[in-house]
Amino acid sequence: MRREIQMKSVETTAKTVEEAIEIALKELNVERREAKIDVIDKGKSGIFGIGLGVPAKVRVQVIDKNDSYEMDASEVLNDLIQFMDVSVSVHLKDSDSQYSNRPSFEIDGEDSGLLIGRRGETLKALRFLASSIISSKNKKRTNIYLDVAGYQERRYDSLSHLAEKVANQVLKSGKAIHLEPMPANERRIIHLTLQDSVDVTTNSVGSGYDRRVVIEKNN
Repeated sequence: MRREIQMKSVETTAKTVEEAIEIALKELNVERREAKIDVIDKGKSGIFGIGLGVPAKVRVQVIDKNDSYEMDASEVLNDLIQFMDVSVSVHLKDSDSQYSNRPSFEIDGEDSGLLIGRRGETLKALRFLASSIISSKNKKRTNIYLDVAGYQERRYDSLSHLAEKVANQVLKSGKAIHLEPMPANERRIIHLTLQDSVDVTTNSVGSGYDRRVVIEKNN
């Protein structure tokens, strides 16, 4: 089933997300790397796989050919995934407000776990490699937002809860607490979570791989 939104964008529904995406790509007559894909609803099968259930729903939009920034990023990431020979799909999404200044990608599929790695290390390496190649190609520093099977989103939610939990511990004990070393994007989540607090402050200390956030009580 399809509902056209505008000339270069469609919404489709099907039993699975992948089927809905394939339908939309055929309707728009483009390859996956030439489109932005937003999963509106992952759908839900009926009880024990039978019954009506809820269909998956996606919105697919053709990338503007004049936007070489997004096109280059999509091509580089798809080429890397193809070289790694893993069974996954790459979706270029509409960037959310937090990462509106960079291409935003979601990877999902049978081999998603291989691209996450222990504590997300493989995901970090893939994001760094893709950003480096794109930067070299565009001759300017370029970063992308990359998530695999929702791992990054779950990690950010976990960090936000951790920040609130540790802030409460700091208020009860009155003692500053040093968190484990984190990359810049994860430290940023801690800072953003507690930036409006009048009771505690956050600061990043250390250098390199040992850089971490300290949460301490306001005087």
